[in-house]
Amino acid sequence: MRKNRFLVFVMVLVLSIIAGCSGGEEASGDEKGTIKIGGLFDLTGGTGDVGTPYAEGEKAYFEFLSTQGLVNGYKLELIGEDYAYKIPEAQKLYQKYKSKDKVSAILGWGTGDTEALRQLVAADKLPFISASYSENLKNIDESPYNFLTAASYSDQARSALKWIKDNHSGGDPTVALLYNDTAFGKSPIQDAKDFAKEIGIEVVDEQVVDLSALDATSQLLNMEKKNPDYAIIQQTWGATATILKDAKKLGIDTQFIGLNWATGEGLLPIAGDAAEGFIGVVTHAFPYEDLPGMAEIKDYLESKGEKLEDKDQKFVQGWVAAKIMVEGIKLADDPTTGEGIRKGLEKLKNLDLGGLAAPVTFTADNHAGTNQIRLAEVKNGKFEIFTDYIGY
Repeated sequence: MRKNRFLVFVMVLVLSIIAGCSGGEEASGDEKGTIKIGGLFDLTGGTGDVGTPYAEGEKAYFEFLSTQGLVNGYKLELIGEDYAYKIPEAQKLYQKYKSKDKVSAILGWGTGDTEALRQLVAADKLPFISASYSENLKNIDESPYNFLTAASYSDQARSALKWIKDNHSGGDPTVALLYNDTAFGKSPIQDAKDFAKEIGIEVVDEQVVDLSALDATSQLLNMEKKNPDYAIIQQTWGATATILKDAKKLGIDTQFIGLNWATGEGLLPIAGDAAEGFIGVVTHAFPYEDLPGMAEIKDYLESKGEKLEDKDQKFVQGWVAAKIMVEGIKLADDPTTGEGIRKGLEKLKNLDLGGLAAPVTFTADNHAGTNQIRLAEVKNGKFEIFTDYIGY
């Protein structure tokens, strides 16, 4: 009798251990458990100006999701912390999420930390959707668990250069490149130079401007000597505003074009009238655009006593990143494991985001969701879209 009881005890213990290792958390009734997603946020670091609303968008989407019922029978929980744009802090948080929190996937942020983590991500089989659109992450052999949900920085630059080539009049256009000395800043530069050469555009100057720069006069005076027709900016709002304001003071008439993190409403109050005429690469919709996908954001915010007009494009961008991750989880045969979620994401074909961003498609061989962008110009203190989605 004692032997039988002991065997029953052992069987129960083994089953409990198996259940605990199967991913997620156990729950009773119709709810199968909780699937945890880790979040790496920059709220106080060098890119916190755009990182904060992006993180707010991600968190808001998961709060919205909690009102919509279970996903494949599971609750989904986002566990996010500020790593202040410091790679060592991102690595520590990653280890915590993996070992302590037992997350099944991660929503990341910066280029430097995303690239630093990609080998671990691959080894640990944790799907990773980042706010970095580094071209390096498109290499599926080296980054098999990374997914790009918008056009890479290099594709953005290529599309901007193609637009310049197609729309410039008066001879061959010349271009300068303005960027910061980080993995993010440098990410598209060589690809931009290579593509410019390929299509007959001369890159006449490059200038490095710090992410937190409050003065870019010396760099712009150096650039002015080469008199480029256009200057492509790879920065966030703060440094972009510094560049635009100093260019206005110096009377520089170069046409400035910013890639996606240089673009958005947060630029306008700090750049003031110096932003007039600035052209921005748009990967995600502005809240004031009348688009089908904006309805659920509006309804959710109103349920919280908030207003859509108080949010910005980067909030939408974070919302979309979280939404794409969840759409992949919905299609996963086993949503509790990273391998299962990866396969679910790879089933996404021309995912319609209601206009909030270009449709995305992932396959087992390609985790670059799209190469499409739009362009907008600042007119009377507001970004106005003037192209459909374009590529190169």
